Amino acid sequence: MRKLIFLWIALVVVSLQALANDKVSFTASAPDAVAVGDQFRLAYTVTTQKVRDFRAPSIKGFDVLMGPSRSQQSSMQIVNGVSTSTSSITFTYILMATAEGSFTIPGATITADGNQMVSNSVQIKVLPADQAGAASSGGGNSSQQGNTSRASSGTSVSNQDLFILPTISKANVYEQEAFLLTYKIYTLVDLRGFDNVKLPDFKGFHSQEVELPSDRKWSLEHYKGRNYQTTVYRQFVLFPQQSGNLTIDPARFDASIAKATQVSDPFEAFFNGGSNYIEVKKTLMTPKLTVDVKPLPGDKPADFSGGVGEFSISSSINSTNVKTNDAVTIKLVISGTGNLKLIGDPEVKFPDDFEVYDPKVDNKFRLTSAGLSGSKVIEYLAIPRNAGTFKIPAVKFSYFDIKSRTYKILTTEEYELHVEKGEGNAAQTIANFTNKEDLKVLNEDIRFIKQNDVTLSQKGDFFFDSMLYWLLYLVPGVAFIIFFIIYRKQIAANANVAKMRTKKANKVAVKRMKLAGKLLAENKKDVFYDEVLKALWGYISDKLNIPVSRLSKDNIEEELRKYGVEDALIKEFLAALNDCEFARFAPGDDNQAMDKVYSASLAVISKMENSIKH
Repeated sequence: MRKLIFLWIALVVVSLQALANDKVSFTASAPDAVAVGDQFRLAYTVTTQKVRDFRAPSIKGFDVLMGPSRSQQSSMQIVNGVSTSTSSITFTYILMATAEGSFTIPGATITADGNQMVSNSVQIKVLPADQAGAASSGGGNSSQQGNTSRASSGTSVSNQDLFILPTISKANVYEQEAFLLTYKIYTLVDLRGFDNVKLPDFKGFHSQEVELPSDRKWSLEHYKGRNYQTTVYRQFVLFPQQSGNLTIDPARFDASIAKATQVSDPFEAFFNGGSNYIEVKKTLMTPKLTVDVKPLPGDKPADFSGGVGEFSISSSINSTNVKTNDAVTIKLVISGTGNLKLIGDPEVKFPDDFEVYDPKVDNKFRLTSAGLSGSKVIEYLAIPRNAGTFKIPAVKFSYFDIKSRTYKILTTEEYELHVEKGEGNAAQTIANFTNKEDLKVLNEDIRFIKQNDVTLSQKGDFFFDSMLYWLLYLVPGVAFIIFFIIYRKQIAANANVAKMRTKKANKVAVKRMKLAGKLLAENKKDVFYDEVLKALWGYISDKLNIPVSRLSKDNIEEELRKYGVEDALIKEFLAALNDCEFARFAPGDDNQAMDKVYSASLAVISKMENSIKH
């Protein structure tokens, strides 16, 4: 037994030792960028105390001012009664950059816990010396405060000491082609933050903000003869919604800066918190940018989806052999990069006697500098009511390809559907009864025997030839005639699918706007705007009997004029669409913007209902 215990302890010790060895790391660290004449630290850190034979690489392009100096660190932490200890040894060099260019310092070698290890290599970009003066010496990674000695003296902050530069990835694009807008901070001062930021409304663009890490990384950058600390502040992906020279208006930033000052009065220094820094306010305005947006070529395919980018499409069906009243599901997957969110759903043409439901859309994409990248999954559900063999035509998907600058048409496969007659009658209603004395159909024509006492009637009190007797004859007959007339009208109306869609357009739109009203009350911004856009586009699609995929802002004006709609109302409808798209991503009071969009959309749908003439 003792031998087993000792063996178990030995195995645990060996396992812990192996685990400790697995956790040993050997890393090199240095600034990403420095200026000529800057002094900085190059550090090699190994996470164990058992080391020997440290060998540094050949360091070219830099003067070694000091090193290697060895330092040792250790710490212990107790969490929930469990203690953990860490220890490391760091070898440090002080280097000075002597020439411009990009340099790579190879990895160092060391023997740690009996194993030979090699560190990572480091790449350092050496910038020209700052024209305003020599770079301040310092160690470690470059930081925002490292450049403050080069800023203008006094309590003022010049436009060269601190500014924000907006840049765009493309200045010439097509309509709906995505490009990246970046706001980058350039500073020589100790920037503490922004008290107020006012960004442009991006009029004429559909915008989506890129999510950046909360912990911003500062880096050194040479710009117009000066070496600035820089970081990306905000980024947006913009999709132009119209052609022409579109303007991105200036943005405003109210900055707060800590500025060093000479204080001769000790009392003033005391009331200033004992600090020689004062807070300086400065308003920054970015320059205006212009983007040349070219219209898409005029030879658009008839079924153009509105997609701009690079895409592919695939389709699948749950089964090609089904029975009546079974669900048939066709799934389309549009994959690629571009304006995925703004692409219209392709039309799947089911046979006329299929019961078709609204498609279900699942967006699986992420935001990149080239637009939305990923896939859009659309599921179409239909139920066959009659047996037979049916063909579901291939789905065409057309888009504008950015690389070739031409329209491309993609086609899915055609499906042949075999529908067999299912069991039972779909129109039969089957009910479950809990009272055994009620009528039950048991596949036999047998009625349950009544077990209650017999009710006797007085002599002379006959049901035959009474008022109730004749009413029971007349009422079902009249009801049958009324039902037959209504039924015939309903069949005639259902036969004309286009007429039914037109008739129910307002009802469907009002239903969607009611849902949008609930989302407004719950302050669900994104879902609210999606529902309002569905209501507006869906209403026009149903009212004009044109699929949503074939509607665009370019042709909707012409189509509405055909139905006698006045120009003012057409402009009001297009304005409602634009306001909905722009308000979604515009800064400001979300509730006020949502209320405005909701009221305007309700009003324009009501006016359209009274203006469109069939």
